[in-house]
Amino acid sequence: MRIFSGIQPSGDIHIGNYLGAIKQWVALQNKVYPVRGGISNKADCIFCIVDWHAITVPYNQTMLQRKIKEVAAIYLAAGLSPEKNIIFVQSQVKEHAELAWLLNTITPLGDLQRMTQFKEKAAKQANVEAGLFNYPVLMAADILLYQTDIVPVGEDQKQHVELTREIARRFNTRFGKTELSSGEVFSLPKAQTLKIGAKIMSLTAPDKKMSKSDKNPQASITLFDSPEQIKKKISSATTDSGHEIKFQPKEKPGISNLLTIYSLFSDKSIKDLEKAFLGKSYQEFKASLSEILIEKLKPFRNKKAELDKSPESIEKILADGALRAQKIAQATMQKVRTSMGLL
Repeated sequence: MRIFSGIQPSGDIHIGNYLGAIKQWVALQNKVYPVRGGISNKADCIFCIVDWHAITVPYNQTMLQRKIKEVAAIYLAAGLSPEKNIIFVQSQVKEHAELAWLLNTITPLGDLQRMTQFKEKAAKQANVEAGLFNYPVLMAADILLYQTDIVPVGEDQKQHVELTREIARRFNTRFGKTELSSGEVFSLPKAQTLKIGAKIMSLTAPDKKMSKSDKNPQASITLFDSPEQIKKKISSATTDSGHEIKFQPKEKPGISNLLTIYSLFSDKSIKDLEKAFLGKSYQEFKASLSEILIEKLKPFRNKKAELDKSPESIEKILADGALRAQKIAQATMQKVRTSMGLL
């Protein structure tokens, strides 16, 4: 069993990114999966910082370097262990780009034109580069390079994982089981999303997803926000008419979003929270949520301060991770090249 996922080093990583992806990664690093013969085994977990994806839109080079190290610090602060997982930077394993090019040769334009995220991002830009259009093929290469079984992602990335499966099927049909290949080259990965928390909404516009690209700093809580910033953002978060603290996403999207956040950070069910805050005001609920967030995000602030004092420790973890990842990537690429008839 192999698990792969990654986050772009762009914008500020917020609680939506953490709850939708990183939090479940931490649980997966210790999960034991049954395998054939009744024997259980821990999954191989590979978590990447996908910097090549971050350069598909205009960016600042110096900021990119800082953000790469910030994301690595977040992985470590969240509880991901470099001993239990492979943690590395995408661009340090060149096989990602090689496989992406080869997969581009079998991916129809129509499949890429249907991608929802491409349409949304392209609509916001005056000039759209080819990299943004080809983004899903690079993501497919990221996943297939490691013969991935499970891809833990947020709701918005499920379409990309489905395209990855289609690309893998197309490649296996065309190049697998031929005189040059004894069997299927790629495993077919499956997306894994959370039932609750796969999509955290904006604090200021609860009908929209919390986004790193949102220009309004009050719309999200980042993992490095100070206690004062957290209190201010939660205090001003959009709620709804009425006073009941009830989970009703359609009728009360604002308070429902805050209940979801509270539930996931406190490990209490939404029903238990509704009972606990029965008859209490939005102000009391928000004050309590602020305290929970301040407590739970403290390790991120502390870990960042610690790692800022010894940046070489992050560099070593990423370099070691890249070497481990490259061994797997090279084995896959040997199969790919052989099956395609390349020398």
